[in-house]
Amino acid sequence: MDRILVSACLMGRRVRYDGGAKTSASAILAGWREEGRLVPFCPEVEGGLPIPRAAAEIEPGGSGADVLAGRARVLAADGSDVTAAFLSGARQALDLALSSGVRLAVLKEGSPSCGSLAVYDGTFTGGRVPGPGVTTALLEQHGIPVFGEDRLTEADAYLRAR
Repeated sequence: MDRILVSACLMGRRVRYDGGAKTSASAILAGWREEGRLVPFCPEVEGGLPIPRAAAEIEPGGSGADVLAGRARVLAADGSDVTAAFLSGARQALDLALSSGVRLAVLKEGSPSCGSLAVYDGTFTGGRVPGPGVTTALLEQHGIPVFGEDRLTEADAYLRAR
């Protein structure tokens, strides 16, 4: 059975920077949960960041791929550099995905870790820019496609076509 890495916050776990969750009510996700396919994970928490924590964004002009390559940092709203925690969490997500037979991931869109199509722009003003988060970039570099929670139908079609 193909497994699916999923952002823990989408499963109702209170792991977000503000101590909250972003629980998904999707029937697709619920079905995968019932089938035992889901592998919940929060790269930011597993990377060592506390709950709650200061909001973080990839610095302006950078993407998750740039962070992986050492060309950009992840900075918290308080100015602290949290790049090491984001890199650690991304590596742990990849290790878990590979050891668990994960074939795709459904991660929280917009997150500096998990965003697949866009992340916040690094100005802490709510603006977004196209590009992946750190964990998404690493998973995709290793052939694991990542879908945001707003693309579950597309993720389901991908899984069924395998």
